[in-house]
Amino acid sequence: MTGFHIKIRGIVQGVGFRPFIHRQVKAYEIKGWIRNTSFGAELKVEGETDNVSAFIRDLRIRKPPLAVIEKIHADEYEPCGFSDFEIIPSFAGEEADTLISPDICTCDDCLKELSDPSDRRYRYPFINCTNCGPRFTIIKNVPYDRKSTTMAPFVMCPACENEYTDIEDRRYHAQPDCCPACGPRLYYRNADGSCIYDEPAGAALEALRKGKIIAVKGLGGFHLACRADTPAFSHILRERKKRDRRPFALMCADTVAVRKICLLSEEEEQLLSSPARPIVLLRKREKASFSHISENDRIGIMLPYTPVHFLLFSEEIKTLVMTSANLSDRPVIYKNEEALTELSGICDGFLMHDREIEVRCDDSVMWPEGGGYFMRRSRGYAPYPVTLESPVPMMLACGAEQKATFSLSKKEHVFPSQHIGDLKNIESYENFRQQIVHFEKLFSIKPEVIACDLHPDYLSSVYAEERSAAEGIPLVRVQHHHAHMVSCMTDNDLTDPVIGIIWDGTGLGEDGTVWGGEFLAGDAAGYERHGSIRPVKLPGGDKAIKEIWRVGLSLLEDAFAQDGDEGICEAVRNRITEDAAVPETGAGTVRKMLAADVNCPPSSGMGRLFDGVSAILGICRSADYEGEGAILLEAAAGEGCMTEYEAGFYEDENGVRRFDWRPMIRGLASDILADIPVSLCAAKFMNTLTAVAADQCIYIRRKTGLDAVVLSGGTFQNMYLLKAVTEALRAEGLTVYHHHRVSTNDEGISLGQLMIAGRRMREKR
Repeated sequence: MTGFHIKIRGIVQGVGFRPFIHRQVKAYEIKGWIRNTSFGAELKVEGETDNVSAFIRDLRIRKPPLAVIEKIHADEYEPCGFSDFEIIPSFAGEEADTLISPDICTCDDCLKELSDPSDRRYRYPFINCTNCGPRFTIIKNVPYDRKSTTMAPFVMCPACENEYTDIEDRRYHAQPDCCPACGPRLYYRNADGSCIYDEPAGAALEALRKGKIIAVKGLGGFHLACRADTPAFSHILRERKKRDRRPFALMCADTVAVRKICLLSEEEEQLLSSPARPIVLLRKREKASFSHISENDRIGIMLPYTPVHFLLFSEEIKTLVMTSANLSDRPVIYKNEEALTELSGICDGFLMHDREIEVRCDDSVMWPEGGGYFMRRSRGYAPYPVTLESPVPMMLACGAEQKATFSLSKKEHVFPSQHIGDLKNIESYENFRQQIVHFEKLFSIKPEVIACDLHPDYLSSVYAEERSAAEGIPLVRVQHHHAHMVSCMTDNDLTDPVIGIIWDGTGLGEDGTVWGGEFLAGDAAGYERHGSIRPVKLPGGDKAIKEIWRVGLSLLEDAFAQDGDEGICEAVRNRITEDAAVPETGAGTVRKMLAADVNCPPSSGMGRLFDGVSAILGICRSADYEGEGAILLEAAAGEGCMTEYEAGFYEDENGVRRFDWRPMIRGLASDILADIPVSLCAAKFMNTLTAVAADQCIYIRRKTGLDAVVLSGGTFQNMYLLKAVTEALRAEGLTVYHHHRVSTNDEGISLGQLMIAGRRMREKR
């Protein structure tokens, strides 16, 4: 016989962990107790040594679906002779320090009840249990009790109350438990204001069948939905939403419907079907198919994750456009009144309900590579924390401007927020502020330090400055790419110095110029800038980010200014200027600006290099959405190409070794005139960048002795480049790390800012 005192950290409260363990111990003939504590769950278990050992070994494997176990600490002791196993009262006297479960898709048991005509919850759109349903988006405060959620107005009926208090029932202590007799109500509202309460999901399905566009209230906000099998319907949605080419996401009824559109490996199916139900970027079966949804070779697909979604499919309709209901880069709409007002010119009907959404939370988006690689981390994952090896002070990091997030820390946990969006309007900024207040309340955090980006005009920086001044909290400004590097280090539990390849579009450098193709070396304490790319002039400044033909002309003019065949340059230039996307007088004006160096700020951003090459190749010359040129260039690249263009290097006046892209552009121009396929040119371009990455890292390793490399920045959302660079560096004996818990784009920056701020504050003390 033996006894063990076990402490478990993670998401083990509000997920049915105690009753689950209570049932499990019977199989192991174990006695003792379990309780909730301020840190998670605590157990004392006694029994035969083999049984207790098997129980502890199985703890990580056999657990409720919503539970996430971070750490298990077990100390052996002499048994004291428990006669039974019981759930005892929670341990009081400590500060509340519990984790909150993300929202989780409807489980199989609830789906069976949803489709069973004999069940009292048949076709009830708010069916849930301890293993599924809303969590984060309905919580107003902690502890996690019904009265602290948006379910508070709905008083349980006797039948639900019996389930809630029965330890053998899967709805034991399921805070959102409800049924048609006592829970929220769904209704369908027509554009004329009339409402349908009897079978509202059926009314919505009929509207979709006829090609109507409807707003659907989900867990964290509204979606706009229409049939995806008829291009005309999505074209109407594009016109009404003023969204010309940006891809839509699709929701498929099941994986059978997914396979009709996309290739689906076992690993991809697991991610798609996971409890988090993210949008997964899958490769189309045919590149030209569903071009009305996505022009490139990938398409974002998700499966239904709420009972409402499951009720929107039929034998006829298996695939729907399901895109976030927001306007002009504003946050996703989440209130009924706002939806009726803001979407009145877009939607033909509204599928709504009377349960409030407390927290806006957009869908998460992931590449399937490596079991899941975040493009957007939000619903299904937030507010799950990043766990650190050692505790840090309470801090707030305010992130960047694009793809904004913030991070808050407490002890050994960092809580990155859900996706907020671009802080370019008052609505997004107010949402940013509100979510900070909400997170600080949920996790009992009072920041001792605030961190922000170096750029003074980012609204996230403005917020940090104003709050720092108002509350007397120390402010730490962090360089954009240093934050990216440390974010990836933290994501991989690295503390020793590394080489950082940080490639993105824009970030303010220490010297006041725009950086973005950076090779750094260092850690949270500091960094050295060892490499970058030759700056690209951006004629018209910010105009060049959308009118990317300007960047293409800039690259050509610079590449052929002192070397190369002017005839080749002129021929390729003419191809660009003859494009309908280029205004008749635009090219001449841009050439004059470049010649006089007027309003042509330099940028070493890797994103701008992608834009320019995409424009030169004729892939994309005017970007309808951020990164369109780079996304389409990646999609155009052919597989199996092993060649590359010439790459030059030079040291600037500050000793920074820069990639000279001019020889590459000259080679690219020659290939174009030789009618080399665009697919081959695009692949050679990215192969060149891969070779540059390897060359620069070998150079930095010789200087520093470092052999660990982290990859971060929005450019590493390019899967071709991520794989190629990783393989090339490993071939040189370097150890390579990339993101897996937070996004590689600017969403992940707040995590790095926070760790750098913490390091600086420790050093000051």
